[in-house]
Amino acid sequence: MTPLSASPTARPLVGIACCTSLLGAHRFHMVGDKYIQAARSGADVSVLLLPALGEESIELLSQLDGLLLTGSHSNVEPRHYGAAQQQEDMLTDPLRDATTLTLIRAAIEQQVPVLGICRGFQEINVALGGSLHQAVHQVAGLQDHREDKQLALQQQYATRHPVELQPGGRLARLMNGALSQQVNSLHGQGVQRLAPGLRAEALAPDGLVEAFSLEDSSAGFLLAVQWHPEWQMAQHPFYHAIFETFGNACRVRAAARSA
Repeated sequence: MTPLSASPTARPLVGIACCTSLLGAHRFHMVGDKYIQAARSGADVSVLLLPALGEESIELLSQLDGLLLTGSHSNVEPRHYGAAQQQEDMLTDPLRDATTLTLIRAAIEQQVPVLGICRGFQEINVALGGSLHQAVHQVAGLQDHREDKQLALQQQYATRHPVELQPGGRLARLMNGALSQQVNSLHGQGVQRLAPGLRAEALAPDGLVEAFSLEDSSAGFLLAVQWHPEWQMAQHPFYHAIFETFGNACRVRAAARSA
């Protein structure tokens, strides 16, 4: 495979894992434009879309400076965390699962910076041995974190509740100790059991884990959030800071690859 160049003046190259979906009679590999634009403007990186090709995608990791795992309408298949599927109409994407769950473990091993958003957040937890609530709103003591799909997008993605950043964590340091931050909320599933090796970075008012990082900071950069910081990122300093810190980690990786 011909190496992708990483000159000192080039922007870091970030792979974005694709979802798959049938459009008409044909299957397409796709990434939402909002994630591409947020990565380009907020993290200041170049992007490469990674088709959902399973383990084959690992071949590209050594040539990437970061990995972005996006949100999606689909859910991780429950079999990956040892559970039975509770809802017959659950939308899944087995090809994405086969790709991202493998990529996550390989990226951590190779210390490729990782940013996970919504489904990506859930994928990381599952890939590392955690489990998910399949319907958060049906769990006693937890709030309904789903969006109202009858509303306009601006209202669906509006800030819904605060998260409490955990003292000493990556996000708390990023926001200079301002521990209460407002976020949007558009998810039906959530973390049930946090995977070994992960540290909770932010909690919703009902106690649900809404962000995490690696406990061992020397193991590389990994940050995952349950909300959608890509939405109107420029208008939200907290959202922008998430992409900026990911971009900085990717620049460190790019400099090491160029050396």
